Amino acid sequence: MQRDLTRPFAAVFGAVFLLVGLVGFAVTGFGGFADISGKTLVFFGLNPLHNLAHIVIGGLWLASSVRAESARAATQVIGFVYLLLGILGLFALGSFNVLALNVGDNVLHLATGALALLVAYAASRQQADEPDIVAAS
Repeated sequence: MQRDLTRPFAAVFGAVFLLVGLVGFAVTGFGGFADISGKTLVFFGLNPLHNLAHIVIGGLWLASSVRAESARAATQVIGFVYLLLGILGLFALGSFNVLALNVGDNVLHLATGALALLVAYAASRQQADEPDIVAAS
């Protein structure tokens, strides 16, 4: 029996997203909440709304890591959303860019989304391959 990686994946990524959100507020402060051109952390664009999004997603992902089923579901949903966000980010969002996303963000969102979907898919396949154990009456 292989180990389901969605729980540790959700825990690690949730903690990282929470930390990035908190560090992001140290960089941006709270002004210019949804400015389309925010500040940068390393080479990733940030504004307070982007930081808040990281904290919310990180908290949800971390909370989901308590159970394999919730971790798998959260990883699938977050993976899909991040993949979609990365694809949309490839088409300059202009004045709709309320998260101050840049090319670095888009690449990271694509990679995070793809990795999350891969982990969730592998866990779903693993669960489907395991025989159900039914107790005898």
